[in-house]
Amino acid sequence: MPMLRRMSDTPAFLDPGRPGVPDIVVPGGITPFYLPDRPVRGRLVRLGALAEALLSRHDHPEPVTQLVGQAMALVAALASALKFRGSFSLQAKGDGPVTMLLADCTDDGALRGYALVNKERLAATLKAAPDACAAELLGRGYLAFTVDQGADMERQQGIVAITGLTLTEMALHYFETSEQLDYRIHLACARTDKGWRAGALVLERIAGGGGIAPDLDAAAQDEAWTAATLLAATVKPAELLDDALPAEDLLFRLFHTEGVAADFPRALAYGCRCSRQRLAGILEGFSTDDLDHMVVDGNIVMTCEFCNFDFRFARGDVRGSDTTAG
Repeated sequence: MPMLRRMSDTPAFLDPGRPGVPDIVVPGGITPFYLPDRPVRGRLVRLGALAEALLSRHDHPEPVTQLVGQAMALVAALASALKFRGSFSLQAKGDGPVTMLLADCTDDGALRGYALVNKERLAATLKAAPDACAAELLGRGYLAFTVDQGADMERQQGIVAITGLTLTEMALHYFETSEQLDYRIHLACARTDKGWRAGALVLERIAGGGGIAPDLDAAAQDEAWTAATLLAATVKPAELLDDALPAEDLLFRLFHTEGVAADFPRALAYGCRCSRQRLAGILEGFSTDDLDHMVVDGNIVMTCEFCNFDFRFARGDVRGSDTTAG
């Protein structure tokens, strides 16, 4: 099935062909913030129970699950900066045991992600390195960020070679070389006593002329950015994953010496957008011969990689693209 597809205009809860996946919304999943009179803005992301709902759909070893959780937290933070209806996606493809990593989030917080693995190679890698890092899992390949504004607009995509040991280092390499923007990224994902949790803290440097810090000269802006990044670096993974620690409290804990202001929080939700109707439309684009070769025990089975749900279509119910009306 396609990696990226047009978003439906039908809300998920009104789609009768959508599988029975969890209806989970985290009201304060994303907290945008800024440092007053400093060239710094950022997003704090806490997936909460949504991480368990999304990550538990697949039975991956912990290092792979952690990588997917970090990717989803990162795209949630980046998608929250979109000023239009669309989605932001991360895709990594390499020659390692994780052959594909994909996560995307819409402007309104519909989040999803998955990893494709070569089980034999993954088992060998984890036997040698039980806590394999992202570089060991992905191997050599590319990292792409894509902004999709819908079918009527051209997608914007940037691609760089996978560089770095962690997903954080890979993403920073992208921004340094492709976008030439100053970012600081802190990602966390782990299994807790409440299930899987994931979070992110992302800082972005804004040009002083943009109105964030208009009265600071270049040296003062550099100093303010350095101070903010040093403070952000003190965040602990446990703080990013702690449901009981309010976002505003964590931001104050980190940045109170510089001053910090939180913007209106934004929701995150279980965002798999698959449906039986969509997949039926995809199948109808294949020839009858191709459809016949897909049949197993009288059915064609299509699996949504995101929610790991099998859709079964009786062969007699699917017409090929070369079928003519009688």
